[in-house]
Amino acid sequence: MNDWPASVRLLFATRFVRMFAYGMLGVILVLYLAGTGLDETRIGLLLTLTFLGDAAISLALSTRADRWGRRRMLVAGAALMAAGGLGMAATGDFFLLLLAATIGVISPTGGEVGPFLAVEQACLAQVIDDRERTHWFAWYNVTGYLATALGALAAGVLAETLQRSGWSAPASHRAVLCGYGVLGVLIGVMSWRLDERVEAPVASGAAAGPLRAWFGLHHSRGIVLRLSTLFSLDAFAGGFIVQSFVAYWFHRKFGVGEGALGGVFFGANLLSGLSALAAVPLARRIGLVNTMVWTHLPSNVLLMCVPLMPTFGWAVVLLLLRHTISQMDVPTRQSYVNAVVPAGERSAANGVTGTARQLGTALAPLLTGPMLGAAALASTPFFVAGGLKIIYDLALWRGFRSMKPPEEKPGG
Repeated sequence: MNDWPASVRLLFATRFVRMFAYGMLGVILVLYLAGTGLDETRIGLLLTLTFLGDAAISLALSTRADRWGRRRMLVAGAALMAAGGLGMAATGDFFLLLLAATIGVISPTGGEVGPFLAVEQACLAQVIDDRERTHWFAWYNVTGYLATALGALAAGVLAETLQRSGWSAPASHRAVLCGYGVLGVLIGVMSWRLDERVEAPVASGAAAGPLRAWFGLHHSRGIVLRLSTLFSLDAFAGGFIVQSFVAYWFHRKFGVGEGALGGVFFGANLLSGLSALAAVPLARRIGLVNTMVWTHLPSNVLLMCVPLMPTFGWAVVLLLLRHTISQMDVPTRQSYVNAVVPAGERSAANGVTGTARQLGTALAPLLTGPMLGAAALASTPFFVAGGLKIIYDLALWRGFRSMKPPEEKPGG
């Protein structure tokens, strides 16, 4: 890591701290909300509005980052992350929780929300060579998965340790939320220390128009809108199985506690990181789009098999098997988006496609909450998610298999 450029090291460090915080929250958030007395329908509504708030913040900050300053937008996102975590820890009132979750940057999934991913990827693509882009993006994702795994494990251990010491379950979960808010402050400090080389190049003669004015897009608007439509479908499917909901499903179905859940998601995220690394040589051999599609399809079949397992052990085995391949599409997808748009539109393109994913994810909890509340429907989200993701995979391959990034073109 000593040979890495200083900006790359700092981007990876902020990624690690942020994903550690997200991993913590993904284990306890729904358990905390249930502990405050909210039923599944209200929890679903709150998570939907959380996703919508995150999407609005992400779109507002990331689409302006190339023009207003990438570092400034990262710091603003970190401030909202701190406000969201500390705000939710301070109250059990539904409407105040709703306000904190909507205005702040809160991750119910254990995965990325807010403007960070869009802007940081643009920063990375700015300082690395095209031929090494997928490699660096893979390691960037490995860093995130490792941090999320450690965060999930830490949250589970901390919550159970505090409860054994006499704390109530909601109080132990509030401690995790406070930690999330403090880490948001740290992320803001680290983001401000990035140097000017991560900032976008000055745009050359881009015509002003509605999309350019509002979203920072010009030359890339057609491909970005097509990709956004598909990514929103994939994310809508993923919204049925966000980490908080899967943790709650395991807790309700098999009676497992926070410590065991933290261990499960620790393992799942480690395997996700390894799958991201495995995507690099595969993408070099068969291409980014093919890697995205043909690794994602079998993972969706495994997903639909999880609720069919008769015991907690077998369900975990299937979940972990899925994670060995399910995230190979992530670094390849990110690399592909940054490859096919102009350098001066990368933050905006990442922001629009990322916001499309967040909006897709936001709608699913409205349906998932009531499903989890009904014993007969509790496993349905797994089947809905897997089926929709298969449709996305086939549509992506049909629409983009012939659109190559620069390194896959002759002479690239």
